[in-house]
Amino acid sequence: MKKIVLLLFLISSGIYAQGPNHDKIKAYKTAHITQKLNLTSAEAEVFWPVYNKFDEKLMALRQKERGEISKKIRNGGIDSLTDEEANILIDRMLEMKTTELEYRKELAEDLRKVISPKKIIMLHKAEESFKKILLERLRERRGKRN
Repeated sequence: MKKIVLLLFLISSGIYAQGPNHDKIKAYKTAHITQKLNLTSAEAEVFWPVYNKFDEKLMALRQKERGEISKKIRNGGIDSLTDEEANILIDRMLEMKTTELEYRKELAEDLRKVISPKKIIMLHKAEESFKKILLERLRERRGKRN
C-alpha cells in the first residue's frame, strides 16, 4: 500500500512540474483517494478504470452546466432574466443534478463488483475531504495574493 501511495505521489510530483492545474489536482486526488480507501494493488487496478470513467462523465456534465447555465447568468445577470428564462434555467439545473445522481448510482453499482460496500462509503468521505483540502489551499493562495 505504501508503495502505491509513494508511486502516486511521485507521479503527481512529475505532473506538478509539467502539466496544467487539472492534471496536478487529478494526481493529488488519485493519491488521496487511494490512501483514504487503503486500496490494495489488486483493488486499485480495477477501481481506477471504473472511477475514472465516472469522473470523466461528471466532468463533462459540469462543463456543460457551466457553459449553459453559468454563462447565461453571468452575461446578463440574474436581474435581467425573465421569469420564463429563469424557469428554464431551474429546469436545466435540476436535469443536470438528476443526471449527476444517475451517474453516482451507476458508479455505486459498478464499484460493488470491485470493492467492499464500506470502501464505497469511504469513497464519499474521501471525495468530501479532498474538496475541503482544495478549498483550503485556494483560500491560502488568495490570502497570500492580497
